[in-house]
Amino acid sequence: MIKWLKRLLLFCFGFSLAMVLLYRFVPVPATPLMAIRAFETEKTKGQFKKDWVGIRHISPHLVTAVIASEDNRFEQHYGFDFQAIEKAVKRNQKGKKRKLGGSTISMQTAKNVFLWHGRNYVRKGLEAYFTVLIELIWGKQRIMEVYLNVIEMGPGIYGAEAAAQHYFNKPASRLSKKEASLLAACLPNPIKRNPAKPSGYVQRRAQKISKLIPKLPKQQLR
Repeated sequence: MIKWLKRLLLFCFGFSLAMVLLYRFVPVPATPLMAIRAFETEKTKGQFKKDWVGIRHISPHLVTAVIASEDNRFEQHYGFDFQAIEKAVKRNQKGKKRKLGGSTISMQTAKNVFLWHGRNYVRKGLEAYFTVLIELIWGKQRIMEVYLNVIEMGPGIYGAEAAAQHYFNKPASRLSKKEASLLAACLPNPIKRNPAKPSGYVQRRAQKISKLIPKLPKQQLR
């Protein structure tokens, strides 16, 4: 029994490592969330839009906007922002209605590409494992490229290119600072928020993101 368990663990490790190595060079064709959403037509409105583009074809405004919105220490940490985690724990212990998370862009990418959505300890442990792998093997530039190509950005809309075309009728490379901030402001709830027809909350959040961008360290994705 122990012998077979060791073999299973070795196989799982080898397979996961092979997938991370493969996606270092190959576009991610689909994610577990995309598969789940295929059966949730009330959320996707029966559409599926996804178009992979390299990071050089994505506006730098969107890169900085999502960093300002989701993970302003993206280039400074190695997958885990312990300062943000500590801050989130302290805030959540105070019983605030809006809970904060300490999830980094690297952690979100690991979850989106390799795992299912959930809050149990098994998934969180695997998320940490894949986060370490992609930080070591992919590097920041590839992590950002994958993140911006697979993230859910609307009902059945995945990635920067599909979102830019759908909401603003232009390629992701031509997104303005305002448009990029509006897209980032709709995260992490893009199903209910529309950057092309922003609510008051989305507009205020987009303005806040725009003001945060100049305060970010100069991005040199590696």
